[in-house]
Amino acid sequence: MKHNFRFSGTGGQGLITAGIILAEAAILDGKEAIQSQSYGPEARGGSSKAEAIISDDKIYFGRVTCPDVLLAMSQEAANKYTKDCGKDSIVITDSLFVKEVPGTYKERIDLPITHTAIGACGKSLFANIVALGAVVALTHCVSDEALEKAVLNRVPKGTEEANKKALQAGKELITKR
Repeated sequence: MKHNFRFSGTGGQGLITAGIILAEAAILDGKEAIQSQSYGPEARGGSSKAEAIISDDKIYFGRVTCPDVLLAMSQEAANKYTKDCGKDSIVITDSLFVKEVPGTYKERIDLPITHTAIGACGKSLFANIVALGAVVALTHCVSDEALEKAVLNRVPKGTEEANKKALQAGKELITKR
């Protein structure tokens, strides 16, 4: 099984961290993984994207040309990064920020990602972990154990419990829909 992911949004939303965490979780599960990232020259506020490829087999091409799952956390990201989605792509959006999604894709899933982060953890800065929980609950691309371990390896000390709550809240967005 092979999964191609693209996480897109605004710089500062933690999507590059989310891509790194997902790739690390795949490696913890014994899978092959490649992660890449790109962002504009702005430190915060410009568009950014992280891509991850996870496979049970060797990965010979390290670029996502058509994402299986595209996460769009801003309208600008939806406009910019959905162009190469295909008829089998699933687009997940943060319903607070994304209203329209151009292009061709199989399914669009609008989730209250930022609202959920605020509700579960008290701050919107946990939205990337909520989104990661939702993506993994939808795709089952890595185990829950590996994902939690990768999250805890990467988040700042003292935020572990809040990040666990965010991860669980993201999973529940999918399991309860």
